Amino acid sequence: MSNIEKSIDVNVPVRTAYNQWTQFDDFPRFMEGVREVRQLDDKRLAWRAEIGGKEKSWEAEITEQIPDARIAWRSRAGARNGGVVTFHRIDDDTTRVMLQLDYDPEGVVENVGDALGVASARVRGDLERFKEFIEQRGRETGAWRGSINAPHS
Repeated sequence: MSNIEKSIDVNVPVRTAYNQWTQFDDFPRFMEGVREVRQLDDKRLAWRAEIGGKEKSWEAEITEQIPDARIAWRSRAGARNGGVVTFHRIDDDTTRVMLQLDYDPEGVVENVGDALGVASARVRGDLERFKEFIEQRGRETGAWRGSINAPHS
């Protein structure tokens, strides 16, 4: 598994940044290569994206969701990945969004791209586009304020 960790400061309150991140169907508006994200229920998402020139689909499960703090997920079928996004108050109008992504590159193209830092650059670009998206709007497109508790080990 490969790991990417990136963060960005956005000029909106924590609640606004978090609320926007819960609007998964908006992800294609700022995530490169993401074609569609459909929310199947409170915990499951169906993803379709172009990765390394190939269309990939997978189902992800939200394993933990704490309003204004964190969202963690892992794939259940299809392309292997998982991660967590956390939201940190810098001041009343500034939030640090931190993203940790674990993924398993498949095939020669994805492994070469991984070695060259393509996925890392894509994630950095996604965060920069998220910042631009939320700051231009000044408010979220919607919100889901529910919690999902992590299973106890």
